[in-house]
Amino acid sequence: MNFRANTENAGEWLRGAGPLADVVISSRVRLARNLAGLPFVAKANRRQRYEVLESCRSQILAKPLSANTLFVHLNDATALDRQLLVERHLISRQHGASKNDVPRAVAVGSEETFAIMVNEEDHLRIQVLRSGMQLDDAFGQINGIDDMLEEKLEYAYSRRFGYLTACPTNVGTGIRVSVMLHLPALQLTGEIDKVKRAARDMHLAVRGMFGEGSDAQGDLYQVSNQTTLGKSEEEILADFGQTVVPQIVNYERQARQALVRDRGPQLDDKIWRAWGTLTHARVISTKEVLSLLSHVRLGVNLGRIEGIDIRTLNELFLLIQPAHLQRLSEEEMNPAARRIARARLIRQRLGG
Repeated sequence: MNFRANTENAGEWLRGAGPLADVVISSRVRLARNLAGLPFVAKANRRQRYEVLESCRSQILAKPLSANTLFVHLNDATALDRQLLVERHLISRQHGASKNDVPRAVAVGSEETFAIMVNEEDHLRIQVLRSGMQLDDAFGQINGIDDMLEEKLEYAYSRRFGYLTACPTNVGTGIRVSVMLHLPALQLTGEIDKVKRAARDMHLAVRGMFGEGSDAQGDLYQVSNQTTLGKSEEEILADFGQTVVPQIVNYERQARQALVRDRGPQLDDKIWRAWGTLTHARVISTKEVLSLLSHVRLGVNLGRIEGIDIRTLNELFLLIQPAHLQRLSEEEMNPAARRIARARLIRQRLGG
């Protein structure tokens, strides 16, 4: 079955709601799991990979998990469908790459609150997404999904090491906790490098909008834990949700107030120039749009610009991406045509 997302809107995780939503765009909890008795994906042959795929598919599509769940065989999906899934953060870029020799799939839940990748780096990569700072809610849902699958699937598990995974850093609980943060003030004040260094000192990974290997365009950063061995899931969640993220949010809010206090006119000029360009441009690139949207979103959260819905801005971060533009236009477009279509879409959404 091909993927047919509602490209008019984004998923639940971009609602612009939830605790700390001025800085925390979204929360994600991911679990890595492998089936007992079968080699990891990188070592499995084609027959074994199909066995993994069929075993997981039958349980994912069993009740009650099957309700409103779409199962997509990525080998049969078009390149555009795979790119849409990547842009919507439902699969990794590696999982969306064209690898016809690796049977792989993804199950997408209602409102895109969860996705289950099959035959990515591990046999199963289960993730739950939420808008704002809602790690506890995300963990509650993913724990329920994991329990349902484990009733029927035997996981690779060691009493000594915990859940066994393809990457050693995931061994143990197999949990990866992450948040997507909007940090424009730290960037504008030159403090972002200090935050990155502090995060790495705490053994956190800091990546761009699309995870590993991506740039932090639009001042959007993904911050996640790097180790899972030696701590319980509850300890990892508590450390991340009660200490790490609130501290970064506090730094960003302090930087925003410093900008208002010390560089108010310059800040307003940057915000309104961004607004003017977005609402009047006829040709515009993805990179420029993301930077301008970041400035406008900062202005809205600081009350410097009114009458704009945060959800609209959040969704534009997604809808201006290449695959979404082509799906909305219902035609393939070269980069030049996409730049024109992108500018038109933004004017329509922002009333320019």
